[in-house]
Amino acid sequence: MDENNVQKKFTTAQFLNFCLGFFGLQFAWQMRIILSGPVTESLGASPFLYGLIWLAGPFTGMVVQPLVGAMSDKTVSPFGRRRPYLLGGAVIAALALWIFPNSASVANILRNITGLDLHPLTALFIAAIMIWIIDACINIAQGPYRALIPDVVPQEQHSLANSYISLSIGLGSVVAAATAPFLKWAFDYQMSIPAQFIMAALAFTLAMLWTCITIKEKATKREDNATQNEEVKQDTSFLQSLKDFFALSPEVGKICWMQFFTWIGTMCMMIFFTQYSVHTVFGVPDVAGNEALRQMYSDATLSGTNFSSICFAIFNLVCFLVAIPIGILSAKYGNKKVHIISILTMIAAYLTMGISHNLYVVAAAMGVAGIGWASICALPFAMLSQYIKKGTEGSVMGIFNIFIAGPQVFVCTLVAWFISKCAFAVEGNAVNYHWEYCFYIGAITLLLATIVAGKVKEKRGEE
Repeated sequence: MDENNVQKKFTTAQFLNFCLGFFGLQFAWQMRIILSGPVTESLGASPFLYGLIWLAGPFTGMVVQPLVGAMSDKTVSPFGRRRPYLLGGAVIAALALWIFPNSASVANILRNITGLDLHPLTALFIAAIMIWIIDACINIAQGPYRALIPDVVPQEQHSLANSYISLSIGLGSVVAAATAPFLKWAFDYQMSIPAQFIMAALAFTLAMLWTCITIKEKATKREDNATQNEEVKQDTSFLQSLKDFFALSPEVGKICWMQFFTWIGTMCMMIFFTQYSVHTVFGVPDVAGNEALRQMYSDATLSGTNFSSICFAIFNLVCFLVAIPIGILSAKYGNKKVHIISILTMIAAYLTMGISHNLYVVAAAMGVAGIGWASICALPFAMLSQYIKKGTEGSVMGIFNIFIAGPQVFVCTLVAWFISKCAFAVEGNAVNYHWEYCFYIGAITLLLATIVAGKVKEKRGEE
């Protein structure tokens, strides 16, 4: 074997440095998860319309990640194959993160400039466009970032590398979610929503810039690409790439179905938890399009949003704490066994939150769910990486992302529609919705994921 192709083992310090960019990416993503609901609802979004806006994530994931992943495999650049996408995605996302919470102000500026009587939902339309841009840019960066692992990390350390990514996801989410509640608790200062998004924009850009500077990705040359084309036949057809993907091993299809059900369950919580906190735990009725109700329940809405941030901080703190132990346990007992046990703990947490709406019980349940999240962020990717052929890392991770993004379409449409049909009257001629139903649906699909995972025949002794 060519000595230039031998990958040196990563040290702990190198792993921590490697995952810093993902810390910034997750910081931005977590802020978008927690606060997109309150922003869009204040602009007039109903539960179903809110779900449709969330379609930005899955659609950009299904289209952008496979495309960018394949492009990054073939990119010829003195900066490497992946780094142009990492930094480019972060910079554009930062601009959209700044505009999104200021969509109403942008609509007013357009109204003043044009002199037109704009539609009342113009601000919501602008916010929806910004969400699509944010999600697209996060996907532009995320696929190539995952592909960096087989690029620069030895195969026997792939599980550990993905666990460090899981660690950075947990830590980034904790800091993003906990900053505003901490400032309120420690200094009685309520950080505004626009300020939180600016913080996310800076974190994403600076962390990704650091990764691009410090990660020594091999510069791509045209002769390198020629060598890769001899090793792996590249085909520009997406259908051919998809066919080659499933031809890697019969187990790849099982891993994909496992991801499909896992991410239906995961997104049932991710998409609706803040709304569940505000409307179910704190009892705030639907305020979409009702300025009087919005003012009446402004304090309760803020308390519910802060509580959601605290719960997400707990959820991701647990993810951060157990990420490396999960990597160590999976190396000893196998990815599949550890993953199944972790998902079962998440199911138990979901059922608890569906039944009990007590603040302390919900917060504790979110902590338990963080165990499953740490596994979801790492082990499926480690299971898949066993079958990746050299030179196809970006395209494989991009195609695999379809089975993460695709399930979100189900949640954003059918689950959101189902919740919108589960309205009930509350005091003052207002309505509310059974947001807790998302946890029952999520528990069922996570159970299906564990059943499929149990059928995966895992490679041993090759990681």
